[in-house]
Amino acid sequence: TTLVIATLTHNFGMLPIIYMGLHTLSCLPPPVSTAVLLTKSAHGNEAAAIFNSVFGSFLGIIITPFLLLSLVGSSTTPSLVFIIGQLMLTVVLPLVMGQVLKPYIQKHLDQLSPPYSAINSGILLFIIYTTFCDAFKGSVANLELNTIVTAIFSVVMFQVIFLSLAFALSFVSGAFSRGDIVAILFCSTHKSLTLGLPILQVVFANSADIGLLTLPLLIYHPTQILLGSAIVPSLQKWANEEIV
Repeated sequence: TTLVIATLTHNFGMLPIIYMGLHTLSCLPPPVSTAVLLTKSAHGNEAAAIFNSVFGSFLGIIITPFLLLSLVGSSTTPSLVFIIGQLMLTVVLPLVMGQVLKPYIQKHLDQLSPPYSAINSGILLFIIYTTFCDAFKGSVANLELNTIVTAIFSVVMFQVIFLSLAFALSFVSGAFSRGDIVAILFCSTHKSLTLGLPILQVVFANSADIGLLTLPLLIYHPTQILLGSAIVPSLQKWANEEIV
């Protein structure tokens, strides 16, 4: 995705900071929830989607800072050791603590039957809300309408191109089943909002334009869900034809 964005945005006439935001977007790891859910809905290879999403998310904690530092340079961002340390505290540590505590609290949670899905959606919505507030409190509020429209159009265009390339390359290779191709389609094109925002906020903690840098990601997240949901019925029918 980094190479595709670099090629397509060359001399595209957008603000340099939005251009940089698109580049940072291309470096982010895949999500776990949306890619797996869409793969399952389209009757794709759910096991492959789970493995690639989880492995990609953990790998992204180390690989993504490397990619971002190669784009923006170490002089404008914290050191790599500091970035990975912060990500370990904000992303990995809560996950590890949850797994350690799970055997001790699982029985009580089963008795309470909390609405996990609603809680998860509420937390994600709160993260998006606070990020939008921070963005529009800062530099995004001063953007002209045509700049925002250009950013939205660019993100949607890139998403369509990525989906088309992922489908074409995996299909032409002849090495994958239709279920595998469905998993590839979502896992290779989707970007994680819940992991991407902490990474960007740590890497660009000293930047006054953090709102502009996160704008493409905030647009990309709902776009990937809407486009993914739109093509699920067609992919489901296509994947079932192989089974029949």
